[in-house]
Amino acid sequence: MKRILVINPGSTSTKIAVFEDDKLIVTEEITHSTKELDKYEKLMDQIDLRRREIIDFIEKYGYKMTDFNAIAARGGILPPLESGTYKVTEEMVDYLKNKTKIEHASNLAAVIGWELSEKNIPVFITDPVSVDEFIPESRISGIPEIERKSLFHALNMKSVARKAAKELNKKYEDCNFVIAHLGGGISVGAQRKGKMIDVNNANDEGPFSPERSGELPVGDLTKIAFSGKYNKRELKKRYVGKGGLVAYLNTNDLRVAIKKAEKDKYAKLVVEAMAYQIAKEIGGMSAILKGEVDAIIITGGMARNEKFIEMIKQRISKIALIMLYPGSFEMEALAEGALRVLNDVEKAKEWKL
Repeated sequence: MKRILVINPGSTSTKIAVFEDDKLIVTEEITHSTKELDKYEKLMDQIDLRRREIIDFIEKYGYKMTDFNAIAARGGILPPLESGTYKVTEEMVDYLKNKTKIEHASNLAAVIGWELSEKNIPVFITDPVSVDEFIPESRISGIPEIERKSLFHALNMKSVARKAAKELNKKYEDCNFVIAHLGGGISVGAQRKGKMIDVNNANDEGPFSPERSGELPVGDLTKIAFSGKYNKRELKKRYVGKGGLVAYLNTNDLRVAIKKAEKDKYAKLVVEAMAYQIAKEIGGMSAILKGEVDAIIITGGMARNEKFIEMIKQRISKIALIMLYPGSFEMEALAEGALRVLNDVEKAKEWKL
């Protein structure tokens, strides 16, 4: 029996779990308010907070670090790489702490896992955010100085795609899916024959989300950037962290927003606009697949909200079959990735800069 500690930091939560082989033994999701996280200037400043919570979790359930055969951590934003399971190394940790150009909560996981392991047990990441399977057309932005990048919720989106293919009695590699991950950030991608050939970068593109602005008119954005009202950090936080529902309705919780929408016309408009933008992105990704879509897969935390999903369904139901996988399957996908390596089913890949 292999016991695996799974660590998955999100923008507003830290998910922790213990698996014995492929069986979930115990799990918790520790939520963080915007106010709690606001005091940290950089994401990496949150390491001590989140590591303490993980240690408290371990002790609460009577474990010690020596009880684990491996730590499975969510993969952060590394340079573009192929999908698979990678062993965390000192070089990877240094890159995520000091060199990655994009702040993302997933960057914390491998760093915290490495520190907890004290080099006594292996630490793995599987299907990190920076998995890159773009076709050449997907990289063109509109100006040569900026190339579109493949950054998405790869772990969960690929996990639910495998589940959907199995449910459809088809091979994963034979399916075309439009996959929408609806969480603190929103990724909508076109997956063709097992490869995610295009997807919006949830920090910069696509629909607005509970706390991110999504795409913005570049002319107006330029005016704000040079208005003198914000420094670089403040401006970035305005769009990633304080955008979306937070900016409009002062909450990053869809459930709260839906309740407000029941009584307030403005809140109703904002919630419907988010559903509208998600549906529009799904339609665009369907066009990339030339309309040959086996299914539209909707996953992530917001997929649990039936009222919100119905708003999206009304606009996309004629495109293809809609398959719902509410919540996240990232924890089991991380555990399974580490387990495959521990059981010698596959060999861990080595990451080099």
